[in-house]
Amino acid sequence: MDDDVEPTATPRTAPRDGRDARWERHREERRAALVDATIRAIRRHGAGVGMDDIAAEAGTSKTVIYRHFDDKAGLYRAVAHRIDGRVVGNVGAALGRSSTPHGDTRELVASTVDAYLALVESDTEVYRFVVNRPLVDLPLPDDPVGGTVDQVTDQLTGLLLVSLSAASATDHSRARTWAIALVGSVRAVADDWLATPESDRAPRADVVESLTELAWHGLAPALAGTKGR
Repeated sequence: MDDDVEPTATPRTAPRDGRDARWERHREERRAALVDATIRAIRRHGAGVGMDDIAAEAGTSKTVIYRHFDDKAGLYRAVAHRIDGRVVGNVGAALGRSSTPHGDTRELVASTVDAYLALVESDTEVYRFVVNRPLVDLPLPDDPVGGTVDQVTDQLTGLLLVSLSAASATDHSRARTWAIALVGSVRAVADDWLATPESDRAPRADVVESLTELAWHGLAPALAGTKGR
């Protein structure tokens, strides 16, 4: 029996709770394996990878892939969510290492920028695939990239609030505005950085320093102004 075809019950079978649970695990494992294969194909063929390349890397057919993901957009979402977990995890780890009396907020900014750019640099084609969405022909009602940005923004907002001397509604609004501005600028710079030929691309450390300086000159006076409130 094809291991990608869900087993059907017969009238004499016992309740299928156990079989359903095993099949669900199988489907999750198969989907994960197909996402792994897609990421390998992206790394091998670049962000413009096609479904034929992905199917060949997975050792299966496009029909089987669509059985698990419905369509190309479903496969794209699954890959984007995998990368989403890495981005949020990497940035979250950096923010956790930096949590932060007043004097360490600059380090928090630098760590956040570096964590994002490090992932971009280490998996460039996969990042391009997620951002440019080559498999998706129409806009998605649920944008996975936007979800990632929101999660990182929420993390950064919380930690910027720690650097403020009060947690009023005004402070929360300011912290979120700063977080959105920082995350947006890092994304924009990352996209431009990747578009630059590698031979002309500035070292990551230089980009991190430039972005940190820009953010810090805006944040430092505002944070200092909260101490006396």
